[in-house]
Amino acid sequence: MNFTLPATSKLRAKAFTFGVATASFQIEGSSNADGRCESIWDRFCAIPGKVLNGDNGEPACDHYRRLEEDLDLIQSLGVDAYRFSIAWPRIEPSPGVWNEAGFVFYERLVDGLIARGIKPFATLYHWDLPQYLEDRGGWINRETAYRFARYADRVSARLGDRVASYATFNEPWCSAFLGYRVGIHAPGLKSDRLGFQAAHHLLLAHGLALPALRHNAPNAQHGIVLNVTPSFANSTNADDQWAAEFADEENTHTFLQPLLQGRYPTMVFDQHPDWAPTQLANDLAIMAAPIDFLGINYYTRSVVEKPDAGDYANVPQEGAKTDIGWAIYPTALTQLLVDLKARYDNLPPIFITENGAADNSQLIDGAVHDPMRTDYYQQHLNAVDQAIEAGVDIRGYFAWSLMDNFEWAEGYGQRFGIVHVDYQTQVRTLKTSGKSWQAFLAERQELSL
Repeated sequence: MNFTLPATSKLRAKAFTFGVATASFQIEGSSNADGRCESIWDRFCAIPGKVLNGDNGEPACDHYRRLEEDLDLIQSLGVDAYRFSIAWPRIEPSPGVWNEAGFVFYERLVDGLIARGIKPFATLYHWDLPQYLEDRGGWINRETAYRFARYADRVSARLGDRVASYATFNEPWCSAFLGYRVGIHAPGLKSDRLGFQAAHHLLLAHGLALPALRHNAPNAQHGIVLNVTPSFANSTNADDQWAAEFADEENTHTFLQPLLQGRYPTMVFDQHPDWAPTQLANDLAIMAAPIDFLGINYYTRSVVEKPDAGDYANVPQEGAKTDIGWAIYPTALTQLLVDLKARYDNLPPIFITENGAADNSQLIDGAVHDPMRTDYYQQHLNAVDQAIEAGVDIRGYFAWSLMDNFEWAEGYGQRFGIVHVDYQTQVRTLKTSGKSWQAFLAERQELSL
């Protein structure tokens, strides 16, 4: 099956960017190579019971040693761009020590992409904080925000405008709430108060980094990537409607509203004043510095109701699901994008920076047929197309993920890739979904010539 879109779809335009995405800890391996230090995920994986099957980041996809092979693989897909993340532990393995080998690796990556006609989209932080910073409080410690700004300065000074797009953070909601509030991600703390404080420092770090990024790479685009799971009420009951609104304020607008409007949503901290983070007078102004783009990672929606105790509770959903159990609901992506445009009159151009499905179809006779994933992409491309038709400024779409990889607390138990990875042999096999992308992008290229 090849993806089909109307001949007039703006997704077919040459200016629209199609890419694939990965993250450093999920694919690189080589955790002890060339001076890299321990990250919070190395430490977290070593704690029994934290990650499925006791899995860790070794060797993952062995990308660190197979860079050229993987660059050729990306080129073979026909994508316009590749979204990757830079491992802070490779760049600054101890405080104030800048690791030449780390810089060289990412220079090879960036230059290799450019040589193949692929635009580099770099994410500066995708969850792998150096453990020595966590030992000093991690994202609970305000000092980490300043350390991040210095790290961003060093990286962007080295890579400059060779990188087409810099995202400061990937999914600060996950870093803050899953890492410090719920405890299912590194570093594994469990406190509402700490979760919101970590969120504040992550957004502050984003704002602090922007001036250096713009100075060092004036021709690049600069922004941030948020994950959004829109909430729907389980009924028309007023309590359930309130619960859905509160869930969106807490999980989406607590992160987006400071960035675009320089203030937190009142609903959340009116309800829970003890959650409000400690901040200095100018913090929100720093966070609200203009950005060139907003990355949106979308996978699914949630359905919630008002429980007897608490603000909201998730309700099991009927219908099709991916193999990780997430509901397939592309209509919510269209609605989300339209709603964001209606709420924020200064909404920057949007990139769908992650979208994809866990489909654990097996390698059989040298092939992986994954029709559920292929259908998922088709449905969500249609959803993006509909949002553009409704007036939302969307500039690109990145499939998650280039290849199967380490899936955080799920270990290697879930496969999101359009390329199958045999973790024993490291052989890469293009899946049916990957072939669909390849054919679609080849056809688009022919039409735009």
